[in-house]
Amino acid sequence: MVGPLLVVFLLLLFSALYVAAEFSAVSVRRARIRQRAEQGSAQAARLLRVLDDPRKLDRYISASQVGITITSLAVGAFAQGTLAVTLAPWVLSLVRTSPKTAASIATVVVLLVLTAMQMVLSELVPKYLALARPTQVALFTVLPMKWSLTLFSPFLTFLNGSANAVLRLLGMPGESHRHIHSPEEIDLLIAESREGGMLEPDEHRRLRRALQLGVRPARHLMVPRNQIAAVDIAQPVEEVMRIVAESPYTRLPVYRGDVDHILGVLHTRDLFVQAMGGTPPESVEPMLRPVLQVPETVTAEQLLARMRESRTHQAVLLDEFGGVSGLVTLDDVLTEVMGDVGDELKGDEPGPETLADGRVRLPGWLRVDEAEPWIGAYLQGESDTLGGRVTEELGHVPAVGETVEILGVRLEVESVFHHAVAWVVATPRRDPEDERLGRDAEARDG
Repeated sequence: MVGPLLVVFLLLLFSALYVAAEFSAVSVRRARIRQRAEQGSAQAARLLRVLDDPRKLDRYISASQVGITITSLAVGAFAQGTLAVTLAPWVLSLVRTSPKTAASIATVVVLLVLTAMQMVLSELVPKYLALARPTQVALFTVLPMKWSLTLFSPFLTFLNGSANAVLRLLGMPGESHRHIHSPEEIDLLIAESREGGMLEPDEHRRLRRALQLGVRPARHLMVPRNQIAAVDIAQPVEEVMRIVAESPYTRLPVYRGDVDHILGVLHTRDLFVQAMGGTPPESVEPMLRPVLQVPETVTAEQLLARMRESRTHQAVLLDEFGGVSGLVTLDDVLTEVMGDVGDELKGDEPGPETLADGRVRLPGWLRVDEAEPWIGAYLQGESDTLGGRVTEELGHVPAVGETVEILGVRLEVESVFHHAVAWVVATPRRDPEDERLGRDAEARDG
C-alpha cells in the first residue's frame, strides 16, 4: 500500500511542477529575469531565451499543458489499477454487496479523493506560489521544463500545428504568448500595486499621469493664447530687453503683428550676450530660433517626441484653422507627470482652495477632470476647462456674478479676464446619503 501511495504522490508532484511552470512563465517579469541573467545566473539566461521568443514561449506553455494532462491521466489510471483494487476487499467487508459493486465503489472513492488532492496540491497551491513568487518559481522549474521540452517534442509539434489549423479554419490567426499589456491593463496593475501597498500615493499618481500622456491631448497642457508671454518683432531692442528682464521666462515667442504669426523663439541668453558684446543689435530677428508648430490634437506623448526630435523646449499649438491656440513648454509636460514644482522666478500661482463656508474657489483654467475631486462631479462637455464648461452651459460670455448649476454643482462666476472665466466659486455636489442624514438631523432638531 505504501508503494502505490508514494507513486501517486510523485505523480501529483510532477503535475504541480508543470502547473507552477506554466503560471510562472506567463506572469514573471522579463526585466527581472534579464537582470538575473546579466548577473550570471545560468537558469535566468536559459529562461530569458524562452521569454524573448514568442514561439519558444508557446512550446514552453504547451509542454506544461502536455505534462499536466499526462500526469493527471497517469495518476488516475494508476490509482484505479492499484489503490482501488486494494480498497475493494475493505469495501466488500463493510458493505454487503457483490464484488463488482464493491470494486465500483472503491474506484469512485479513490477518484473523488484523488480529484480533491489534485485540485489542492497540483492546481491551487502551485498556482498561488507561482503568482506570488513568479521569479523564483520560474527559475526553479526551467531545468525540468528543458527536459520536458525534449521529451515531448514530437507531441508539441503535432499539437501546436493542429491548434493553429483549427484557428485558421475559424478565421482567427494563431497568437503567441507574449508579455505585453494594454495601457488599460497597465493602469489596473498600477492600481493593484497601490492597493497592495507596493506604491505610495504620489508614485501611483505620477505613474498614472505618465501612462495617460499617450491619450491626453496636448491642448490640455497648453498655456492659452491670451496668456502667452511674447514680444513683437517691431518693438525696439531696448524695449524687448526691458520685457525680457522683467519676465520670469528664458524663452519668449516673437511674433509679427499678432500671436497668430509667430516667427520664432528668442533665447534671452542670446540677446544679452550680443548686447554685452559692445555692438547693440538693431533687431532681435537674426537671433530667433525656429519654433515647433504642431496641431492641438496631437497627444502629449507625440508632442514630447517631436520636441525631443527638434531639440526644442517649446511648441506652438495650432487649431484647425491654422491659428495659434496655445503654447506648450517642456515644463508643462513634466508638470503633468510630476505635479507642480515651484519656481523661484515665477512664484506660486494661486490654485484651488476651500472656503470657510464649505464652497471651493477654483481657477477657470482648471481641467474638468482635475476639478472633479473638488466638486464631486465630472462636468463632461465640449470644453476641457472648468471656465469653458461654464461658458458652454450659459451659452454666452459670462458676467461676474452669474451662476449655473451642472449635475448638482452650483458654479458662480467670480471674475472674468479677456472674456474668459478666470475664477469660479463652486458649491460641491453633496452625496445623497449625506443629504438624507442632513434632512434627518434637521427633522430631529425641529
